[in-house]
Amino acid sequence: MSRTSLTDARIGALVPRKTAYDLRDGKLRGFGVRVTPAGGKRFFVHCQHGGERVWKIVGDFGEIGVAEARLRAEAMLAAIRRGEPAPALPEETLFEAVAETVFRQHERVWKPGTLRVNRGYLERQILPRFAGRPVAEIDRREVQNWFASLTATPAAADRSMPILSVIMRGAEAMGLRPEGSNPCRGIRRNRRKGRERFLSDDEVRGLSSVLSAHAEDCPDQVAAIRLLLLTGCRKSELVTLRWSDYREGHLFLRDSKTGPRTVWLSQPARAILDRMERTGAWVFPSPHAARPRSTAWLDDFWWRIREEAGLDDVRLHDLRHTHASIALRRGETMLAIGRLLGHADPETTLKYTHAADATVMQAAETVGAVLGAE
Repeated sequence: MSRTSLTDARIGALVPRKTAYDLRDGKLRGFGVRVTPAGGKRFFVHCQHGGERVWKIVGDFGEIGVAEARLRAEAMLAAIRRGEPAPALPEETLFEAVAETVFRQHERVWKPGTLRVNRGYLERQILPRFAGRPVAEIDRREVQNWFASLTATPAAADRSMPILSVIMRGAEAMGLRPEGSNPCRGIRRNRRKGRERFLSDDEVRGLSSVLSAHAEDCPDQVAAIRLLLLTGCRKSELVTLRWSDYREGHLFLRDSKTGPRTVWLSQPARAILDRMERTGAWVFPSPHAARPRSTAWLDDFWWRIREEAGLDDVRLHDLRHTHASIALRRGETMLAIGRLLGHADPETTLKYTHAADATVMQAAETVGAVLGAE
């Protein structure tokens, strides 16, 4: 870490980099300035006291100069050594203020649905514990205790931890925490049994029979369920499908969880789409406005018919898992299955390998019958 005698001219000449960086003062030990990627320059003190690292914000360059910042830093360091309360910090250093800033920055990165879900976890799981706390004072032990307090809801804990980590990384970038001090790093998530549910061949046939019984009174919902099973699409991808996205025997999705992608359609999937009436731009149009149906429209229908099919524990998303597992059982490669599902990361596809256990067992028995004959 660079160390030099800080002056207003020297700080004014500092230029931002891709990541935040610090410049320590050569005159006052523990005093320095952080330059953020956005170009902000923030004075800080950083020292050890009582076996712990202490990080405090002194002020922003431009609002105060180096001389005044150094005097404030001397007073703060002396107070820390005496064990006295630190001066009140600006409101922008409180956890909730930093979290809001980070969320605004991520509005261009996270999809609207992801932003909405993440904000829900922020408001329900994270803010009740950390609101009102200076972001620089939240340490690893406090985060561990918070995570342990969510043991009754392990899924919520596991979804909340990455969000808290993003906020803490943002605090570092803004010069509000020491570099590399993210208290979420290395905390192990909960071990949860996989939720993937794969329909057997008999269950698929039973579901098909129930869908056929509703083909006249709920034709669009039946078509959507069949397409989910035949394409492996996510329900959000399907209900927002436009007729212009269907051409040349493919679906050209404008957006998905992993960005634009192509869905290859089988003959049965193409037949379903070709039989549907085209009444507007959307494949599944809302009757009250020029917009597509919501996913709730499909969820409501699914919750009703899955009981008839004896599939009470099956989610709509499990139809996507079933599409992948059938392909795997029929000998398709992981690469092909990853492309079918639009996986950006090959590791995501590997979770389906256990669905082929029955096939592997059958192969082992076949080989054993030949080689083990006496």
